[in-house]
Amino acid sequence: KGTSHEFWKTIHAGALKAAQDLGTVELIWQGPQKEDDRVQQIQLVQNAIAAKVDGIVLAPLDSRALVKPVEDAVGRGIPVVVIDSSLESNAISSYVATNNYNGGALAARRLGGLLNGEGKVILLRYAVGSASTEQREKGFTETLAKEFPKLTLLSDTEYAGPTADSAQQKSQSIVTRFRGQVDGIFCPNESSTFGMLRALEQANMLMQAPSPGQP
Repeated sequence: KGTSHEFWKTIHAGALKAAQDLGTVELIWQGPQKEDDRVQQIQLVQNAIAAKVDGIVLAPLDSRALVKPVEDAVGRGIPVVVIDSSLESNAISSYVATNNYNGGALAARRLGGLLNGEGKVILLRYAVGSASTEQREKGFTETLAKEFPKLTLLSDTEYAGPTADSAQQKSQSIVTRFRGQVDGIFCPNESSTFGMLRALEQANMLMQAPSPGQP
């Protein structure tokens, strides 16, 4: 999906370790710099096909935009394993990821517990087409509706964008708009969280959350 986030740097480290352990694998690590460059990610997959690689591991930026290049790769005999964020295709060999819907549900329950089931909250979404974060957002909103009827969503239509900087700009607007009204915020990925934290820090609105099990 990208190369700038700390998350992808840990994925890279894991891939390198596995290649070293196997001893017979040459790892080619590529990705767009930002997590919104669908065109570049498509080109990278196409380049891998042209280079006749033996296999591709892909974290799709978009669950639909990457379908054709992936199916082209499979059609050329190159197996594709999708990680982190799903793809709307049955051509892939495997899909490896966390349960993103459950992750959002866990976030809703944690926030609901911190707020004793009452209050006003904000969801800052990540990006349209990102299957992993869309599932987290869905898990969050549906769990709030089912389990915390006294928690009100003040805003759930704004998107952070691909970087912490874009997330900070969006967050500053949200913080200004809802200052004095909001009790809790959920951000579904690394960059949206960092951007929101910066905005809250600048507005002197950060509060230290208690550890699980503490009042």
